[in-house]
Amino acid sequence: MSATRPSDPPRPPAFDPHDPLGVDDLLDPDDLAIRDTVRTWAADRVLPHIADWYERGELPEIRELARELGAIGALGMSLTGYGCAGASAVQYGLACLELEAADSGIRSLVSVQGSLAMYAIHRFGSEEQKQRWLPGMAAGELIGCFGLTEPDIGSDPASMRTYAKRDGTDWVLTGRKMWITNGSVASVAVVWAQTDDGIRGFVVPTDAPGFSAPEIKHKWSLRASVTSELVLDEVRLPADAVLPEVTGLRGPLGCLSHARYGIVWGSMGAARSSFEAAVEYSKTREQFGRPIGGFQLTQAKLADMALELHKGILLAHHLGRRMDAGRLRPEQISFGKLNNVREAIEICRTSRTILGANGISLEYPVMRHATNLESVLTYEGTVEMHQLVLGKALTGLDAFR
Repeated sequence: MSATRPSDPPRPPAFDPHDPLGVDDLLDPDDLAIRDTVRTWAADRVLPHIADWYERGELPEIRELARELGAIGALGMSLTGYGCAGASAVQYGLACLELEAADSGIRSLVSVQGSLAMYAIHRFGSEEQKQRWLPGMAAGELIGCFGLTEPDIGSDPASMRTYAKRDGTDWVLTGRKMWITNGSVASVAVVWAQTDDGIRGFVVPTDAPGFSAPEIKHKWSLRASVTSELVLDEVRLPADAVLPEVTGLRGPLGCLSHARYGIVWGSMGAARSSFEAAVEYSKTREQFGRPIGGFQLTQAKLADMALELHKGILLAHHLGRRMDAGRLRPEQISFGKLNNVREAIEICRTSRTILGANGISLEYPVMRHATNLESVLTYEGTVEMHQLVLGKALTGLDAFR
């Protein structure tokens, strides 16, 4: 009998510095197509202008950008029907990563529009509310905002002071909301308020008498983003303005979980942009007669940053698959938000050390990403809140109060 020789095992592909763990192998052609579409759009429409927008503290083309984002299916992209793309959670995450690789302010525009305002209407709204608002929001013709945080109420939304009282069949809203992305350019605001029946959500047209949204200036973070205060001075709304399918904090917290998931991915985009800038700089910047990327201490920094960046991307991908399977818990989103934003900031800071003094220049993206991430670290739940969420889940003991 002749011996058969076992076939040789397949040879692994060449090492790819841009995808060292081969994460792209986990993505199907549709995933890659969506990622590439958003990456190309950001490269064409955001990157050539973002340093100027950031320096000026403006997002001058926000309405045009919103329409373009709607045209590529990026607004409310994981929702179904009403003109929404019906994309998977992983595909939405990939889009967030590419948008935040351009700038956190652009990803915030998309997150607030889709994961907060549109999601609230889609998940908790009436059919009439969905038909009225969602198609225009999906197309980017209408911009939405989400009013939860108040001037003196951040991490404890149950203590909000905005109040909605009944007056006959109408509702009358009075209060203030703070740090509201898209507020000054929004056509519709989803506003959460105390009522005699508990916390309720209201769909508020921004042209309603008594509604105003002065823009917040003098920010040193998210400068290429519209941030506003919402002022509700006895805003009268019809009975059908209330979101009918939810009462209590379950409503706004459910929306926040959806937005936090996008941040898990988006923060890795900011980290990737900063890391790639540091790698390229290290290969061209010379000291002592050779590129600084050839020195051991620089390579140690790059290796450590690559570890945290790609572990974070793997974590985001894992959470996305769980969301697509209907198995993702809010505590697991806290794992991702806490870890990935914290590590993204550290990657930016380490990248800045490699760039030296050039790291503070807007010719490079590093300091812009670092300052933006200081806001991302705080909104949608601070570090401390996510630590307490996980602490309660791990011990069964509530340390919030």
